[in-house]
Amino acid sequence: MGRVIKSEAEWRAQLSPEEYHVLREAGTERPFTGEYTDTTTEGVYRCRACSAELFRSDTKFESHCGWPSFFTPLAEERVRYVEDLSMGVRRTEVRCARCDSHLGHVFSGEGYDTPTDLRYCINSVSLTLEPASQA
Repeated sequence: MGRVIKSEAEWRAQLSPEEYHVLREAGTERPFTGEYTDTTTEGVYRCRACSAELFRSDTKFESHCGWPSFFTPLAEERVRYVEDLSMGVRRTEVRCARCDSHLGHVFSGEGYDTPTDLRYCINSVSLTLEPASQA
């Protein structure tokens, strides 16, 4: 999977202001407002910035946190992790490994009944969904 490198001007031209804020400035969409929060469509979730395949619908679960939640990425090399101390607590930011766009955060030990005990809390605006019928 080749890296995607663009200037900030190129990203601004490609992305809407909200997409740019979340993907390139590590912003967060408001909870319970995202396009994929409650989606149950089968398919592949891709990075909105570079179209890299990141998550599959069969790893998505209802966490009731206000953002789409997954218990594992498609493959570990599809994402990268960055320590985030921006809220005064230690969190783990999740970024697209291909274009370095902000996706959300991953949390562990919350007690969800999933195979990994992880919750990838991902902004809908960071993703596009390719339904299984199109994949």
